[in-house]
Amino acid sequence: MRGALLHLSPAHAVSGRPVSALVAVHDVDFAYPGAPVGRRVALANLRLTVESGEILGVIGPNSAGKTTIIRLLTKVVSPSRGEIVFDGVSLAGWSRWELARHVAVVPQDMPAALPFTVEQLVLMGRYPHAPRRFFETPADLAAARAAMAETGVSELARTPVQALSGGERQRVMLARALAQEPRVLILDEPTAHLDLRYQAECIGLLRRINRERGTTVILVSHDLNLAAEVCDRLLLLAAGRVVRVGPPSDVLDAGRLSAVYGCDVTVSDNALTGRPLVQVRWPEPVARGGETGNRA
Repeated sequence: MRGALLHLSPAHAVSGRPVSALVAVHDVDFAYPGAPVGRRVALANLRLTVESGEILGVIGPNSAGKTTIIRLLTKVVSPSRGEIVFDGVSLAGWSRWELARHVAVVPQDMPAALPFTVEQLVLMGRYPHAPRRFFETPADLAAARAAMAETGVSELARTPVQALSGGERQRVMLARALAQEPRVLILDEPTAHLDLRYQAECIGLLRRINRERGTTVILVSHDLNLAAEVCDRLLLLAAGRVVRVGPPSDVLDAGRLSAVYGCDVTVSDNALTGRPLVQVRWPEPVARGGETGNRA
């Protein structure tokens, strides 16, 4: 492993489990062809390791490069420079079908008009394990139904996807990803469409999957407090570059976040968990007549 890689010892993991590098990103650049000059370079000189068994949070403002990292790790796009290694083998040597046996993605959104039932959609997660089969096996059905039970959507099995709410669709997409039985689970804003109850259930589920299955989780989120509570480490990006990587207590610094996000941020300790709690200082409200502050 190259000495320049950002690396923390296995002791960093909140769970205390032994961990080892599963993904290594070596000096990766990526530019979108045809994009406006100012937005062409999406990532520059990215160096990172993702440890087996950890939960890594990827945070940063819009256009920081978070979605591009997902696309690179799943071979939707390839680096303009540098190399990504998965499980000791260059990603260039993996086919997308082979990679899908090990890496599953839960996107932020999915089309609402898909002409499938929930069970049919979840069963699609089994495709990487046997792409030449026309019919699912008992093992496929068992994996799909276990995933639906784990995500609380079993009762929706025969429901058309078009009839689901946004939160239900999100849980179904998570079930499909779990049916793949991946080693790495990548989630893009997994709680974006969930109410408070299902946000809590989703986070509890991710922790349980990580703990019981040993699944490595990469969580992309705009919710800094959620990331602080769930993740072993955070990767903070801005304008396609790494600003900081490390435990939430190190990365979530008020001055650093204020500079990256361009607003006044405070960081304190969550009274319930002891984890960092990020808050924005909202601008003073403007009262009638142009005066600020409260009236007597």
